[in-house]
Amino acid sequence: MQSSDPDPNADTQSSSSSPEYPSEGYSWYFVTVLMIFYVVSFLDRQLIGLLIAPIKEDLDLSDTQIGMLLGFAFAFLYAILGFPLGRLADRVNRKYIIGIGMFFWSIMTAGTALARSFFSIFLFRMGVGVGEASLSPAAYSMITDTFPPDKLGRAFSVYSAGIYFGAGFSLLVGGQVIVWVSNMDPVSLPLMGELRPWQTVFLIVGIIGMFPLVLLATIKEPKRHGVKVHDSGKPKQASVGEVAAYIGKNWKTFFFHHMGFAALAFSSYGVGNWGVEFMRRVHGWDVPFISRVFALHVIVCGVAGIFIGGYLMDYLSKKGYTDSAIRVGLLASILWIPTGIFYPIVANPWLAWSLMAVSFFFVAFPIGAAAAAVQKIVPNDMRGQASALYLFTANLIGLGIGPVAVGLLTDRVFHDEMKLGYSMLIVGVGAHILAIVSFSLGMKPFRESVAYLKKYNENH
Repeated sequence: MQSSDPDPNADTQSSSSSPEYPSEGYSWYFVTVLMIFYVVSFLDRQLIGLLIAPIKEDLDLSDTQIGMLLGFAFAFLYAILGFPLGRLADRVNRKYIIGIGMFFWSIMTAGTALARSFFSIFLFRMGVGVGEASLSPAAYSMITDTFPPDKLGRAFSVYSAGIYFGAGFSLLVGGQVIVWVSNMDPVSLPLMGELRPWQTVFLIVGIIGMFPLVLLATIKEPKRHGVKVHDSGKPKQASVGEVAAYIGKNWKTFFFHHMGFAALAFSSYGVGNWGVEFMRRVHGWDVPFISRVFALHVIVCGVAGIFIGGYLMDYLSKKGYTDSAIRVGLLASILWIPTGIFYPIVANPWLAWSLMAVSFFFVAFPIGAAAAAVQKIVPNDMRGQASALYLFTANLIGLGIGPVAVGLLTDRVFHDEMKLGYSMLIVGVGAHILAIVSFSLGMKPFRESVAYLKKYNENH
C-alpha cells in the first residue's frame, strides 16, 4: 500500500448528509428479512446435494460432472455477474435488484425439472447462479447503511446465518419432499411430460421459493451513509477506474483477505457439498435419515459458529483491534484442522458425524467477519463493487472449483468412489493451511487500510 495520502477531489464535498441509522428494532427486523432471502437462496442452491445419487443414475454422470453441477455451473456466472450487479447496487434502489433476482432464481430452480441431460441441468444451474448473484452485493451495501460500524460484525452474522439456516432447511425440506415424492406415482404435467422424483423435488422447491418475495414490501430502501456529493447536490458515483485505483493502493489487504477467505470457501463448499453423499456412500446411511441428522448440526453448529464469530469480531473491535476480522479468520482456520483431518477417514459413522458437526462450527465462525471486513476498508460508493470482487474470488475459487476438485481427486487419483473421504481430507486440510498463511500475512496490511480509509474520507 502506498504511504502517501490521497489527493482531495475539488468538485465534491466530504459529507453531504449523514442520515441517522434506523431504530434498533427495525434494523434487526431488516437484516432478518435479508437473512430469510439468503435462506431461500441456499435452499435452492444446496438442494442438488441431496439428489446426487438419482441424478447421477438417471443422467449417467461421473463424480467430476456432479462436482461441476455442485459448483462451477452455479458459480461461474454467479461470480462474474457480481461485478455489474455490485456496481448497480451502488447506484439504484437495491430492493428492486434483490426482488428481480429472487424471482429469477426461483424460476430457474423450478425449471430444473425440465432437465434431461448434463448440458440442460448445467444451464439451469447457471440460471440459478445468475439470479442469486443479485442478492449479496445489494444486501451487504444495505446492511452497512442500516447499522453503525460497531454492530456490523453481529449484523453480518445474522445475514450470513442464512447460509446455515438455508442449508439446514434444504436438508429438512428437501429430505421431506424426497420422501413424499418417492411414494407417489410418476407426475405427468402439460408441456413438461413425465417427471422423475428428483425433477419433481426441484419443481416444488422452486415454487415455494417465490413466496418470501412478499416480505420486500415490509422494508424500505435505506438511506446511504457517507456518500460524497457534487456541488449540485447529486451523489457522486465511483467509477470503475476509481475503484480499481483504490484497490491498487490497498492491494496487499485485498489479496490476503480474498485469498484467505476464498481458501476457507474452497474447503467449505468443496467438502460440505459432498457431505451427504459421503455419509450415504461410505457409511451407508439413507438420504432421508442423513437430511434430518445433518440439518441438526448444520443449523445448530453453523448458526452458533457464525454468531459467536461475529460477537468476537465486534468485541475485538471495541478493544481497539482494527484487524479483528482477519484475527477471527485466522483463529477459525487453526481450530478447524483437528476435526477436519479425522472426520473423513474414521470408520464409525456417528464419530464421523460428530467430528463433522464440530468442524461446521469453525467453518461458520469467520463468515460474518469476511463480509464485514470489506465494508471497513472501502468508501460507501465503492462498497457494492468491492463486495462483488470479494464474492467473485470466494465463489469462483470456493464454490466453482472446490466441489470439482473433490470429484476429480476421486475419479482421477483414487479411481474409487469409496475413497471420497480421502479426497475431502486433501481439499479441506490444504485449503486451511493456505488460509492460515494468508491471514497471518494479511493482518498488518489490513490495519494500514483501515487507517487509509479514514484519511481518504477526510480528504474527499
